Amino acid sequence: MTAKISNQYRHSHQPELIVVHVERTDAAEAKEAKEAKDHINFTMDDKAKKETDDPVLGNYYYLRMELENGKYVLRGLSSMSSSFPIHGFFFTPVHENIVANGKGVFYLGHINATVRERQGDEFKAGPSIPLIDQAFAGASGGTFDIEITDQWDKDEEVFRSRFTALANVEVKKALLPSFDRNRAQKWWQDH
Repeated sequence: MTAKISNQYRHSHQPELIVVHVERTDAAEAKEAKEAKDHINFTMDDKAKKETDDPVLGNYYYLRMELENGKYVLRGLSSMSSSFPIHGFFFTPVHENIVANGKGVFYLGHINATVRERQGDEFKAGPSIPLIDQAFAGASGGTFDIEITDQWDKDEEVFRSRFTALANVEVKKALLPSFDRNRAQKWWQDH
C-alpha cells in the first residue's frame, strides 16, 4: 500500500512515518490484540519514503508488510515531525481488518492523511503530552482527514521499480474500505 501524510495545519511540521501498526486478532471486528506478541510493528526503511521537492506537500511512502495467514487489524501509522527543539508525535488511525489467506502479493490501496485544525471533540492527530511540542507541531490541536483510495495505476510502476522482486509477480487487489471516522473517534475516546 502507499500512504501520504501531510500537515496542512502546521506546515513547518510535516510528519515522517516511523511505524505501521498491525495487530493479530481472531475477532471478526477490529478489536485490540491482548498480548504483546500479537502487536506487529513494521518500521520504515530507505526504500519506503519517496522524497518530494516541496516539503509542505507532505511525505509519500511505499509500504510493504509480510504477514502469515490469519486475521489482522491495520491499527494505524505513527509518525514524527522534528524541527529542533520541537518534536511532534502523530498517530494516523486506520482500524481496518485484513485477512491474510494464502500466498500472494496484495495491494491494499492508498491512504491520504492530512492534518487540519480540530473542531470540537474530534480525535487528535497525536497525544497531548508533551504539551508545548504537541501543540506547536499541530498534533494536539489537529485531527486527520483520511481518505483510502485505489491508486494502483499510478503506484504500480514505482513499486515494481523500487522492489525488483515484484517485477514479474502478479499483484492482486485487496483494497481497504473507506475510512470510518466514527470508529476512529470511538477508539480515541476509549483510549
